[in-house]
Amino acid sequence: MTHPHTHSSPHPLDPELAAALAMMPPVDISDLAAARAAQKAETFLRVTDTDTTGVTVIDVQQAGVSLRVYRPEGALPDGTRPEGAPHPLPAVFRVHGGGFVLGSPDVDHEANLRLCRELPCAVVSPGYRLAPEHPYPTGLEDCYAALCWTAENAAGLGIRADRLAVAGDSAGACLATAVAMLARDRGGPAIRLQYLDSPALDDRLCTPSARRFTDTPVWNRRNARLSWTAYLGEGVPGSAGVPVTAAPARAGTTDLAGLPPAHVAVMAYDPLRDEGVDYARALLDAGVTAELHLFPGTFHGAAMVRHAAVAQRMAAEELTVLRRALAW
Repeated sequence: MTHPHTHSSPHPLDPELAAALAMMPPVDISDLAAARAAQKAETFLRVTDTDTTGVTVIDVQQAGVSLRVYRPEGALPDGTRPEGAPHPLPAVFRVHGGGFVLGSPDVDHEANLRLCRELPCAVVSPGYRLAPEHPYPTGLEDCYAALCWTAENAAGLGIRADRLAVAGDSAGACLATAVAMLARDRGGPAIRLQYLDSPALDDRLCTPSARRFTDTPVWNRRNARLSWTAYLGEGVPGSAGVPVTAAPARAGTTDLAGLPPAHVAVMAYDPLRDEGVDYARALLDAGVTAELHLFPGTFHGAAMVRHAAVAQRMAAEELTVLRRALAW
């Protein structure tokens, strides 16, 4: 987990991403304890060194879930607000990735600070429980409880309950779109947009990209298989009867109708690429407004290479799409 790549990728990657790849540790979730320890050490250093100027960050325990809430300083119910910020603020409920088995709000700390400052908005990051210790639907129900708490406490948080978006990347995007399904079905919070970045949606791993990309950086077919087994249970992935809120790629038109508009971003050299493309098409078939953007030359997690022009395009697009959806 701690050794950098020592070889170049066989795929025609964006040159800036390819150059950065040598410095990026590979992800291997076959030894989950080691993978978690390595990630925890790396994110601890990053969070400790991150400048939070201009943002109030609080960790709270609510609805049985740990939450991290980000607000621009001054965006409180006392009537003060940052320059140009609306009041109350819109909010993005942003779910971290990690293959259902890794991660915490620390993983997205820098990205959440950026969203908070630049939109500006409040950001709520749920610390949902992880598989395999807590398989489906525990993590999803944690996220839904946290979303409901956010909406119910909107006034105290200085946010508008009618200006909520859900967002996530990888497994976090799976949880984000499944949360949108639960909100629709249970009469929960109204959601303006689902922003799905490189979503993990299909436990069957039968798309062309899932079959082909066995050697791609950061995420590959082996990791995807281990991830779904941890989340759903041994022998369950690919079997009949997996619920649509577990693997949204299994959803039919009637399952998707009435969901909030979606923006789906996919990476060219990612085993999850085609399930994201297929999901955008399925949403369109169900009458849901959907936008799809495939970024060329990219791999799963390419946004981590923040200096790369393509990663900056991704970040700018996320801001543009969320700002439009949450327009005040």
